[in-house]
Amino acid sequence: MRVLVIEDDADLAPVVVRGLREAGFAVDLAGDLAEADLKLAVNGYDCVVADRSLPDGDALTLVAALRRAGSSLPVLLLTALDAVADRVAGFEHGADDYLVKPFAFAELNARVRALCRRDQPARLPELRVGELDLDFPRRRVRRAGVLLTLTAKEFAVLEVLMLRAGEVVTRSELIERCWDEHTEPLSNVVDVLIGQLRRRLGPPELIETVRGAGYRLADPADRP
Repeated sequence: MRVLVIEDDADLAPVVVRGLREAGFAVDLAGDLAEADLKLAVNGYDCVVADRSLPDGDALTLVAALRRAGSSLPVLLLTALDAVADRVAGFEHGADDYLVKPFAFAELNARVRALCRRDQPARLPELRVGELDLDFPRRRVRRAGVLLTLTAKEFAVLEVLMLRAGEVVTRSELIERCWDEHTEPLSNVVDVLIGQLRRRLGPPELIETVRGAGYRLADPADRP
């Protein structure tokens, strides 16, 4: 899941970005509304986390513009403006959630994850492909009942592969969904992570390489 953070505070911005990345999100950062507009025009996001008071205006103008354009992109306002009138204004302009600074990262992560999945098809809390089980709420993966230790990035990639089980997922799709804008599309970050994930999952291999196309998660029981 990919998130755009709009925050100009030089101390807070990297902390928010780091916290969301550690929770498994791919995160891009914009320091003002102009930069945010540019990134929204060229990248696809699952959620926006925005401070209201930015160098070139109030983030409410961006939210209102998104809604006028027919966009349902979820927006969480993360701000020190905590008066009831401020929160009401946020919702009236089309914001989906409002979190006041200072905040707990556990709550921010939970709210962002809920917003990211709002427009996705409803699914069960657990996903199963063969002997592989992925528990979304607990962020746990088991194979044949054995609990596996995965990094946040490995979990994110496996989630995409399991949701598309049996289909080929391209490297570009994985980068778009699981990495941020600083990832070079021609780099080998995806291949390296897939290698790590294969080792975590153990034999027999579940992730197939489709030469020239990408990767596919397959159930060994379905193989000839």
